[in-house]
Amino acid sequence: MELDPELMSNATRYALLIGAIVPRPIAVVGTLNAAGQLNLAPFSFFNAASSDPMVLLFCPANRADGGEKDSLANAKPFSEGGSGCFSISVATERTIRRVVVCAEHLPFGESEFELAHLSAAECTRIRAPYVAESPIHFECETLSVTRFAAGKPHAGNVVMGRVVRIRVDDELASARMDIDPAKLAAVGRLGGRNYLFTRERFELPMGRAALNADDRPSNQIV
Repeated sequence: MELDPELMSNATRYALLIGAIVPRPIAVVGTLNAAGQLNLAPFSFFNAASSDPMVLLFCPANRADGGEKDSLANAKPFSEGGSGCFSISVATERTIRRVVVCAEHLPFGESEFELAHLSAAECTRIRAPYVAESPIHFECETLSVTRFAAGKPHAGNVVMGRVVRIRVDDELASARMDIDPAKLAAVGRLGGRNYLFTRERFELPMGRAALNADDRPSNQIV
């Protein structure tokens, strides 16, 4: 079938995207507002944008009334009334249930950290908190916010931040900063309410050599 996204409802577009763009990494974004109240929310519309400079992005949608969700309102630049920073903690097997709890819509001033029984830790270079239980976190200073349709219900936004500090548990990384995927035990997002572990892995050489890789599992990788 061929589809015209302009003729689809937003709910249908969203369902197609989250089912087709898989697996997605999960960012646990920590922010704080002008009053110093903490916010924590998971985002699977998230990724790295650049290694030089090191830049990460996450994509908070607008609320149903068109307003900004707390993560966006808090993380946007000082010039727009935000704190100008955010942290990203990696979701793992150890924390995933509590991370998903943070998607709960709470009244203003209530803490997702407390609801999910996660520990808020102080970052080194920014004011936003991070998840102490996460083995890796990034401290980011907000570079920009791109709004695709400001004020429109459920419309998307992209928050980009330059990484100014990183914390990695010592046992996860080699001397050249290769992360051990087995020790990290990251969790990915699929469509619907589905998630996946990253326990099953395989290696392939880059380029044409991949076609002749000796470790190709028969009838599994083509």
